[in-house]
Parts: sequence; structure tokens; C-alpha cells
Amino acid sequence: MRHVVYSVAMSLDGRIAGPRGESDWIIIDPEIDFNAMFARFDTILMGRKTYETTRTSQGGSMPGVESYVFSRMLRQADCRGVTVSDDPSQTVSALKEQSGKDIWLFGGGVLFGSLLELGLVDRVSVAIIPALLGGGVPLLPDVQRQTQLRLLEHQLYAKTGTLTLEYAVTQKQRRAKQRS
Repeated sequence: MRHVVYSVAMSLDGRIAGPRGESDWIIIDPEIDFNAMFARFDTILMGRKTYETTRTSQGGSMPGVESYVFSRMLRQADCRGVTVSDDPSQTVSALKEQSGKDIWLFGGGVLFGSLLELGLVDRVSVAIIPALLGGGVPLLPDVQRQTQLRLLEHQLYAKTGTLTLEYAVTQKQRRAKQRS
């Protein structure tokens, strides 16, 4: 079965984008093999906001990669080169059963949180960038369940101080306590 991998850059204080959605704080380490990273995937999953941010005049697809956008607002006719779905549970479950490479969950934490709650995320791969943003988009918005992870790989890139970590999602433990 294919794995859904949430692969993302994150600041040391847990943000995947700055307060205005900016990503200029992300350091591209010259030692990271991005070709190998991209070769791992043949399918990409995005939420509406990420799709709209990364969309170009050619649409939102990447060459050789099937692209899926999850939205209740977007219409398929308006989104060239991608498949639009309003049902992540059914779509992602079906994709995981197909043969192929891993599936890249790209972008925002809202879709990550939704798929994590549904038990559809298999791996969390984070590149921790040595920056403190003090605000912005969190890696994971509030979720109702605690999730256990097991470290699979780690790599420190000394030139930039970037640390990559990959975890397997092992199990959901219990509902988080309701906030007072």
C-alpha cells in the first residue's frame, strides 16, 4: 500500500508559513537532494489555499505527478491539470489502494489535520528551519486526538542548521481533553 507523507518545512517555533503566508524564511540547503525527494512521489494532495497560492497560468499540476485539490468551493471546470474533490476520505483511501509511489501531502496544516483525524496520514516528514517566526500558520491546527509517532530517519545539514526528521504515524491514543 502507498504511504501518505506530510512533507513540509517548519520553523523552529512550529510554523509552516509566516503571519502573512510568507515562506521567505525557508533556507534551501545545497546538500538536500530535492530530485530524490520529488522522485519519491507520483501524487500530490493540496487544500484549496495551498492550490491557490501555488497555481500558475498552466494550472496547478506538476509534470508527471497526479494532483488532487480538496475544496468545497472550487469547481473542476475552473482548475486545469488537477482533480478537485470535496471528499478527502474517499479519494485518499482509494489512492492509497492503487499501485504507485508515495503520496505527497503538500502545504497547509488544515488538510493535514483532517487527514490525520481520518487515519490517512502514514508519515510526517519535517524539515526544521532555524528560524523563529513568532506567529503564522501552525504545522497542525487544533485536532481532537493525540497521535503517536516513531522516528524513522533524521539528518542534520550543518551548513544551514536545517534538521530533517521523518516519523511513522503509529497510532492515535486518545481524544484530547476539551479546553475550558
